[in-house]
Amino acid sequence: MTDLQTIADRVEIEALRAEYSDAGMMGDVDRLASLFTRDAVMRWPHAALEVTGRDQIRASVGKLRGLWEFFVQTTHPGMIQVDGDTAVGRAYIAEFGRMRAGGSHLNYAIYHDRYERTPDGWKFAERVYEVRYMDTTPLPGSSPNDVAVTGQG
Repeated sequence: MTDLQTIADRVEIEALRAEYSDAGMMGDVDRLASLFTRDAVMRWPHAALEVTGRDQIRASVGKLRGLWEFFVQTTHPGMIQVDGDTAVGRAYIAEFGRMRAGGSHLNYAIYHDRYERTPDGWKFAERVYEVRYMDTTPLPGSSPNDVAVTGQG
């Protein structure tokens, strides 16, 4: 990896992955969808869910995001292999949150990604979410919104 272009590509792809988590946590589904190519595919095999294209990604992520009372996702660096204008990679994910319906969710997962260089920079061509560990035990803590509303933590 001594090629400066490859190093720059890897930095841009890592920034793309961080931007995805930030857009998701901030509930910015338009920004999140813009990180994908027009014909990109997202898959969540554990939920038998697959969507294609920015419009479906925007709608599906918006719907899923609306189910959460609060949600935290962190992206941890994984591997990236650049091959010209395409690349593959993995990002390691830790996320937790509580659903508006009351259920809790803590998991560790891997995004298996394909990336494409576009005139607007690197974009996701495919993201496949592989859950490695899931815990649905009720979360013992609370969000700051809970404390503000109830006065309890």
